[in-house]
Amino acid sequence: MNEILITQEQIAERVAQIGSQITKDYAGKKPLLVGVLNGCVFFMTDLARAIDLPCELAFMQVSSYGNAAKTSGAVRILADLSCDIAGRDVIIVEDIVDSGLTLAYLLEQLNARRPASLKVCSLLDKPTRRRTDIEIDYLGFTVPDAFIVGYGLDYAGQWRNLPYIAVMDQT
Repeated sequence: MNEILITQEQIAERVAQIGSQITKDYAGKKPLLVGVLNGCVFFMTDLARAIDLPCELAFMQVSSYGNAAKTSGAVRILADLSCDIAGRDVIIVEDIVDSGLTLAYLLEQLNARRPASLKVCSLLDKPTRRRTDIEIDYLGFTVPDAFIVGYGLDYAGQWRNLPYIAVMDQT
């Protein structure tokens, strides 16, 4: 690592703000948070605790990276939802939106299952890498085009456990 990009305190403050906004937007409802494994775990856990509503958690595992630093462009569902989302208010929880290809694929797949609503919540957005048009309804931070790790984001399975987000020195 060579530079902390977003501190633990900044993350906590922003997650609380997003949780508060979701609480307002879904008042009287019971949203289903669908986390995209493995990167979402830290963010989704903190986000769920910041939402002052009954909500349920579900997970999917999707891959377009493998052990590479860049997306392959081919999206694969490694583990699908174990619940029916028809008629549910669903919020996809992502660690980062990069190319947008994985998220576009997920939105298409989940929309076909007829949820009452389908929104996107991402801790990070890297718009300079976007290869498809994606709308993020709840966003934590916009980040530069650098390889970042920490708070769930990894490189080949490492660095997820950092409590902050850092730029990884790839030299």
